[in-house]
Amino acid sequence: MPELRIHKMELIVQTEIVCPRCGEIFPIQVDTCQATQSLIEDCAICCCPITLTIRCRPGVIVDLSVL
Repeated sequence: MPELRIHKMELIVQTEIVCPRCGEIFPIQVDTCQATQSLIEDCAICCCPITLTIRCRPGVIVDLSVL
């Protein structure tokens, strides 16, 4: 009987963004369960709010825009 292998897909993906205000790069984690999402993340360096628009497939960030 063949061995059954189960591959666990990671739905939380880490990526880096550049703050449009201070220019610093910092990591964020994105839950890729939703195909399209908009959220506000504070910059880890200067604390200014950043608006993110993200398109995903499960386990993959397809597009990420920072405003």
